Amino acid sequence: MSEKNRDGKRTARQRLAAEREKQKSAEKRRRSLIVGASVVCVLALAAVIGVIAANAGKNKASSDAGPVVAPSGAQGKDGLAIPVGKDAAKSTLTIWEDFRCPACQAFEAAYRPTLHELVDAGKLRIEYHLVRLIDGNLGGTGSLRAANAAACAQDAGKFRDYHDTLYSNQPKETDDAFASNAKLITLAGKVGGLDTPAFQKCVKAGTHDSWVNRSQKAFQGGGFSGTPTVLLGGKNIYQDQTMSPAKLKQMVESADQG
Repeated sequence: MSEKNRDGKRTARQRLAAEREKQKSAEKRRRSLIVGASVVCVLALAAVIGVIAANAGKNKASSDAGPVVAPSGAQGKDGLAIPVGKDAAKSTLTIWEDFRCPACQAFEAAYRPTLHELVDAGKLRIEYHLVRLIDGNLGGTGSLRAANAAACAQDAGKFRDYHDTLYSNQPKETDDAFASNAKLITLAGKVGGLDTPAFQKCVKAGTHDSWVNRSQKAFQGGGFSGTPTVLLGGKNIYQDQTMSPAKLKQMVESADQG
């Protein structure tokens, strides 16, 4: 074999060896990247799980904070309904509502005069169920704080007036202004005789927070689609496109006449 051929084979072997080393180095780098990426993913997943667990803990603490204290005069299953009107009224309107809900405010603005007229005439009884749907959808605690304050107003015998005041001063849905107890207490000043030390203590202590949370769970368990849910004789009249204050009044008065 000539010297030239030997040199050619040796050079070829060297190139092959160099190529193999290059491939090994590339494979080593690839494995390192995979391991590194896996570690990053695991750490990221752990962080996410930690955040979820922490938030779940907070939500659970909020939901289970303190004993369930129903407001004075609450009725129905688990004492979740605040009644307005005479028990002897032949028609009962059940309303599930959220004080941050703009649709609830629109319903109140349109139907309030008729509801007051029928209740004052002894023809209609309303059962209010207070929930915190918007808190869950947009974050914040305004629904909870306002509902607790309304329950405190019920303790003072001022629920209807304070209820109406909250809706008349409802902030934008994305503005969690009702999360401020100071704001809720200031609004109580618009209702004669409500802004008392007892009311302020009830609001600041969140006396009825757990009651509101229980009402929220009942709302979710009832399979309702949103607020307001307005039931008359078990039928959601809010979903009736033909419903109006005049039609509701006619239905209630017909039932009252027997």
